[in-house]
Amino acid sequence: MTTTFNLKDKNKDGATLIYLKAYFKNEGKRFVYSTGETIHPKEWDFENRQPKNLTGRTSKAETHRTIKRQIDRYASLFIRVTEIFKNTNQDLTIEKVRQEFDKEFKRVAVGKNKFYEAYEEFMLFKQKNQEWSKATVKRYKNIRTILEEFEESRKYKITFNSITQKFYTEFTDYCMVERGHINNTYSRNVGLVKTFLFWALKNGHTYKADFINFKKKPKVITNQIALKKEDLEKLLKTEMPSKKLERVKDVFIFSCVTGMRFGELKFVSKNNIDGKTLLLKEEKGSGKKSREIPLSGIALYILDKYDYSLPLIANQKHNDYIKEVFKKAGYTYEVEKTTTRGKEVIRLDMPFYRRISSHTARRTFITMMKRKGKSDKLIAEISGHTDMKTLNQYYQVSNEDVKDAVDETFDLNIPK
Repeated sequence: MTTTFNLKDKNKDGATLIYLKAYFKNEGKRFVYSTGETIHPKEWDFENRQPKNLTGRTSKAETHRTIKRQIDRYASLFIRVTEIFKNTNQDLTIEKVRQEFDKEFKRVAVGKNKFYEAYEEFMLFKQKNQEWSKATVKRYKNIRTILEEFEESRKYKITFNSITQKFYTEFTDYCMVERGHINNTYSRNVGLVKTFLFWALKNGHTYKADFINFKKKPKVITNQIALKKEDLEKLLKTEMPSKKLERVKDVFIFSCVTGMRFGELKFVSKNNIDGKTLLLKEEKGSGKKSREIPLSGIALYILDKYDYSLPLIANQKHNDYIKEVFKKAGYTYEVEKTTTRGKEVIRLDMPFYRRISSHTARRTFITMMKRKGKSDKLIAEISGHTDMKTLNQYYQVSNEDVKDAVDETFDLNIPK
């Protein structure tokens, strides 16, 4: 479908409006839209349907070039709208095109903010279709809060039409500078926003596709903590001053030796244990197969201690208390934490115990298995990973591993 530009009155002895026109074969009608630009018919190139191409720097030549740039905006929008409708398998009508032109060029009022209305519809759709876990719902609620606080801070009204490169630049600066997000956090959040916008595009809530070109910051592999066998043995031997910390310690160790996510621990019971194997149905998707998690002697010991009902508390509380556990166990020495914000590498010294969280346990499981030479496929069967790249991001190479690898590889006889 092509567009042309025509004069409203080509015989007028004076300036006349320039119209954009396109024929809609499916409706048997023409789409006619005023560009708001005017020109004298004598200055119009009827063959090429544009202002006459005048050279030089005269005021008339500049005026013609300005008019040409303006009407090109209308042709470009028409192409963009038709391509989006085609790519999303939607019927293109004159009325829908007119609505998009009015939004872009007349700045018509569109009632309440359709962006957040569509966002709520998106969340409801995903939840009703059982596509999201509770953690994912929480993430998208958090993203909405971030967007609303961005609007307030930067005085930038978010609508579908305002999701432009300017928005991306402002949002990047806001997240990195004001909120102090590191690259990995920011990249994840931009990915979530783009997931919503792709859904909105597909479902006809917007026809602007600028967001497709928004680039996520490259994911940075940060220096995370993974424990060794000696650390687990030390924890087991360390007596805690309270039952509260003892229970948190036991739950943490159980995660270390099973590789289970903290959110999966609530599914542990006598009903899904067969001998020395825990049968776990993957929480994140009903279509995924059950996992068989071998239970080591220490795992069975902990289960027996609590009659197969792990003493769980809220994840945030667990993360607070596990730091106390490690502090009591003597892990108070300083370690360096490195993160990346934009191009800047941030180095921060902190006590070892402050680096520990519930996720350290799963990372420890994968790292200890890898150090023993177990295959990625075998580990993934237990951990539930389907992407080997993601699994390997959990593996933390220690300084000792590096030293041993070099010593073993270059164990040459020194000449006497």
